[in-house]
Amino acid sequence: MDLLLILTYTAICIAIFKIFKIPLNKWTVPTAILGGIFIVGALVLLMNYNHPYTPFAKEYFVTTPINPAVKGVVTSVEVKPNTPIKKGEVLFRIDPTPFAAIVKQKRAALLAAEQEVPQLEAAWKAATASVERAVADKDRTKSAYDRYAKGKKRGGANSPFTELELDNKRQLYLSSEAQLSAVRADELRVRLAFESNIDGVNTKVAGIQGELEKAQFDLDMTVVRAPADGIVTQMALRPGIVAVPMPLRPLMSFIPDEQKLFAGAFWQNSLLRLKEGDEAEVILDGAPGQIFKGKVSKILPAMAEGEIQSSGALISSRHLMQRGRVIVLIELDDHEVRDRFPAGVAGQAAIYTDHFSHVAIMRKVLLRMQGWLNYVFH
Repeated sequence: MDLLLILTYTAICIAIFKIFKIPLNKWTVPTAILGGIFIVGALVLLMNYNHPYTPFAKEYFVTTPINPAVKGVVTSVEVKPNTPIKKGEVLFRIDPTPFAAIVKQKRAALLAAEQEVPQLEAAWKAATASVERAVADKDRTKSAYDRYAKGKKRGGANSPFTELELDNKRQLYLSSEAQLSAVRADELRVRLAFESNIDGVNTKVAGIQGELEKAQFDLDMTVVRAPADGIVTQMALRPGIVAVPMPLRPLMSFIPDEQKLFAGAFWQNSLLRLKEGDEAEVILDGAPGQIFKGKVSKILPAMAEGEIQSSGALISSRHLMQRGRVIVLIELDDHEVRDRFPAGVAGQAAIYTDHFSHVAIMRKVLLRMQGWLNYVFH
């Protein structure tokens, strides 16, 4: 860009010397050279600081790695590469046979568990009746034992009840008490099993319902769908490949149909001038002679050159020598760029601030000249 300005000044000087027939001597030539140094130097400083330019600009886009949620053999690939698709359309399918079998097993287990609930209720009622029967039997044996004990005490040596009969009644009473404790414990066990609920659902039924939902989810995940509107490109997935849910090995990359921004790397000395909303222009290597207008969308608040992470290694001093550039996001007004050019195209960008706006015209001219050079240089 600076070379273009110098060449332009040189061409103007030559034209002036030719048109006005100015002689080339020790006064005119040094005057033209020194004038160029001061004039061009001042213009370059003002222009570069107030209206920065970068040859490092590129369109960045986010891709979504498509990883299956379940492991299986790919049976069909239904998406066509480089063809726009809608959200929810099928990308590929995984063999659902083992997952359908698990769903069937869980449904059978759920049905059996649901049938156990009324059985538990019936068992609880039966246990409750057993408790009532045991209570009645205990009361009966206790009454008989009390009657024998009173008769034995009143009759003394002449009592019609012998010690053996009294002891038998006492043993029957104690046995009935033990039986009552046993049936009460069994009733408590059955009642707790019947009343064990989560949100009004039996715990065993709820547990199997969760397993069924997980199995159904795995079955649904055998059909992999597009997460958004977009396209798939450079696809190498074919039927027969074993799909494994590994984040580091996606099966394909999905490019969402969303707004893309140009990113330009500018010198740090332009930070005091740059702000969001400044006018920007972009030239693309693939579109010689064309200017795409836009505005500064965001000045990223961090630079990778200053990033550190916790590790067991010390930070070398050479990291301090990496200066880095400020990354500025530019939103283009011409949405045609998305349709005409592949995502990720490179170019050059210039930003026009409110300071020394009269110098901006020079930057615009030089940017257009640089765009014309794209016809020749690649």
